[in-house]
Amino acid sequence: MKVGIIKYNAGNVHSVANALLRLGVTPLVSDDITKLNQMDKIIFPGVGEAASAMNYLKQTDLNEFISTTKKPLLGICLGMQLLCKSSQEGDTTCLTIFDTEIKKFSIQQKVPHVGWNNVKNLKGNLFKGIAEQSYFYFVHSYYAALSNNSIADCNYEIDFCCALQKNNFYGVQFHPEKSGEVGERLLKNFIEL
Repeated sequence: MKVGIIKYNAGNVHSVANALLRLGVTPLVSDDITKLNQMDKIIFPGVGEAASAMNYLKQTDLNEFISTTKKPLLGICLGMQLLCKSSQEGDTTCLTIFDTEIKKFSIQQKVPHVGWNNVKNLKGNLFKGIAEQSYFYFVHSYYAALSNNSIADCNYEIDFCCALQKNNFYGVQFHPEKSGEVGERLLKNFIEL
């Protein structure tokens, strides 16, 4: 199984690569589209700011590669948000895989939402063997609203979508690579799709 991790200016690639190594998978970390096209699965991680990340994707044509790939692709955190239609962060037009807008939390609780939170309404093979109300690790100030593509949700004063799926595209708002055994199980499920 060949797994590629998209390297771009907003990627937390090392922690994702280390999580895959613990599962016995040696990933290719690259921004080379030719090499990424040779992979079986693609992971699109992200920590950072939406507008500058999208600019980098456009400069390297990674936006076209991501939008048109038929390979299973998993967006993590900012990676998931960039798969959506737009983000209020920097008033950014994103990749529009998911017809969902990313909004900034406007709540009483502390923002960013940092730490462990339970997820519910789990659907699909990405969550195979993962119990309802399992805890995952979050770090984010922006969120996706619930939609037809939601496959899990979470509550942080408001309900929001924490996992999306459409065709070969998957996205999770939490960080599976920092979420212990359940996160490892989710990455394993993605690899085995």
